[in-house]
Amino acid sequence: MKDFIKKYRHTWLILTYLPIYMLWFLTLEKAVTKDYYIIRSPLDSYIPFVEWFIIPYLLWFPFIAGFVLYFILKDKTDYYRLCGLLMSGMTVFLLVCTFFPNGLDLRPDLSTLGRDNVFLDIIRVLHKADTATNVCPSIHVYNSLAVCVAVFTSAHLKTRYVVKAGTLVLTIFICMSTVFLKQHSIIDVFCSFVLAAVLSPVFYLRRSPKSAGAASKEDTENAFN
Repeated sequence: MKDFIKKYRHTWLILTYLPIYMLWFLTLEKAVTKDYYIIRSPLDSYIPFVEWFIIPYLLWFPFIAGFVLYFILKDKTDYYRLCGLLMSGMTVFLLVCTFFPNGLDLRPDLSTLGRDNVFLDIIRVLHKADTATNVCPSIHVYNSLAVCVAVFTSAHLKTRYVVKAGTLVLTIFICMSTVFLKQHSIIDVFCSFVLAAVLSPVFYLRRSPKSAGAASKEDTENAFN
């Protein structure tokens, strides 16, 4: 056990950040209940509500956690890079929602749809647990893009074409799910893409030429310098 803890002590980073993030986010959820800016685009009206998109929406949770765990076990450098990208974007999200409270009014009244199924039952639970505030940029979209970047730049996954293809497809469906479930406006999705495009080069265009495979300890430290 001692050797295991020593080998994977780098998990301190994500284990330290997550409680801070959750405390901040839950505080926002309780504080932002009125007088917030409504995020809406004319394009949102052309996107139908499709309840089966709850499947990729919920797959987001094991998708993100699974690849974080993979890089914890396989590549410390890529783990640090992914954590840096995830945490920087999530922190920007918290700051935006703190100083620019936002929300949406896109969610349909499920009782008026004229149908009932297990997907709608799950969405009812989701609506009770997740408010329609603090939506821009979409963390579902941003974190999915971050993992996609990590997978496509990983030396360990360089020839794992099935993994890459699956990651890309699931990322696309997760992004689509946020708007087809009316959990987000297309504006939230766009802002997440912009944020990912700005932050990804900070962590993924500084790979040392000598690290075609596993990177050195110096490279790991340089990921945050």
